[in-house]
Amino acid sequence: MLSSGGGGTFYWVRNEEETSSASKLEGIVVIFAWGSLDECRLKNYVDLYSSIGWNSLVVLSDFLNPFFPEKATALAFSILNELLEDLRSRPCPLVLASFSGGSQACMYKLLQIIEGTCEAHLNMDDSRLLMTCISGQMFDSGPVNVTGDLGARFALHSSILGSSKLVSLFAKGVTSGLDALFLTRFGSHRSEYWQTLYSSVGLGAPFLILCSENDDLAPYPVICSFAQRVQGLGGHVRFIGWKDSPHVGHYEHNPIQYRTAVTEFLDDSISIFNKKLQKLFERNGMEGMHDKICELICDLQNAAVDSNQSLRRVAVGPTDHFFLPSSLEYQSKESGSLQDEQKERRNGNGNGGGVHVASPPCLNPHSVLGQVLFDACVPKNIEGWDIKFDGRTSFGSGRKRLSLNGLKRIRSRL
Repeated sequence: MLSSGGGGTFYWVRNEEETSSASKLEGIVVIFAWGSLDECRLKNYVDLYSSIGWNSLVVLSDFLNPFFPEKATALAFSILNELLEDLRSRPCPLVLASFSGGSQACMYKLLQIIEGTCEAHLNMDDSRLLMTCISGQMFDSGPVNVTGDLGARFALHSSILGSSKLVSLFAKGVTSGLDALFLTRFGSHRSEYWQTLYSSVGLGAPFLILCSENDDLAPYPVICSFAQRVQGLGGHVRFIGWKDSPHVGHYEHNPIQYRTAVTEFLDDSISIFNKKLQKLFERNGMEGMHDKICELICDLQNAAVDSNQSLRRVAVGPTDHFFLPSSLEYQSKESGSLQDEQKERRNGNGNGGGVHVASPPCLNPHSVLGQVLFDACVPKNIEGWDIKFDGRTSFGSGRKRLSLNGLKRIRSRL
């Protein structure tokens, strides 16, 4: 079904085998066609992708989109919403395939929306999903800048507007007039366009560039420079150049080499997608573990605070225990009941002295973090420590040293 996106139209070409078995779908190729790619050639590419097991979303951009980026933005946003309907239910590899000026007529705006550098925005989850699914970028006879003098050459080319001389002259007048009228604006758009393509290296998707030395509309030096710049930025580029094939006619003139290159690239894209999914799962797992560790550390900190507030006794020897109640318990309990409680605990522990902490039941003292808390909060040697309570005298070596018998006498008074 043909849909309109404000700056062009788009439609799906589903793989026939997909209807019989959902597992047959390998991925989605988004074809960005513009001007020079006629319906007959376009069908050849769609059939090629379908034979490999890929669906195609064909995007037909308006000719003036490169001159009016807001039209390209509207089309790109509609395409992303269309893709998300499929990817939300079944994520799969996504390959962006630009033909001729399709990258400037729509594709670069789609990249800007995904990366959040455009006036149109997606929510974070959708952007992350699309970044994960994008597993390759193909450029056939491109990328090129179609504004300015090159745009006029596109307008005069018979493969775009036919052989009518009157139509070609009219198109040349339109493009030249637009370039003269919006000279500064087009200059900033051109810079933004190339910068967006370079920044897409960050998506981690490889590039396949198919071009020809004899292409009068896609200058070979410009494409070579783009490929070298992408490689310099850390991108993986496979560059295939022929000598005499025409603009967007590489598949037609070199079918075997072209099909082999595309098949291998799409297979690699599946591997890239799987690796990106694996990294995403690992990162989410580490983030989840980090959150759990943070929660556990908070619990340990709370347990340490509770243990300091409700400390009952500290072992000072194999059989001797020094018992200090909290201030509230000291006021509410009588000395006899405290001594009875102390005797019960001593009998229950036998000959081993330990630390009793009023900690949450979820804290396991035998765990690694539990042992860390034990060593950090309750040291084995308390000599030299000051133990203070609200409104009471501190006990420690800094003010008054007490012997072990003195400690026992204090305990008996309590």
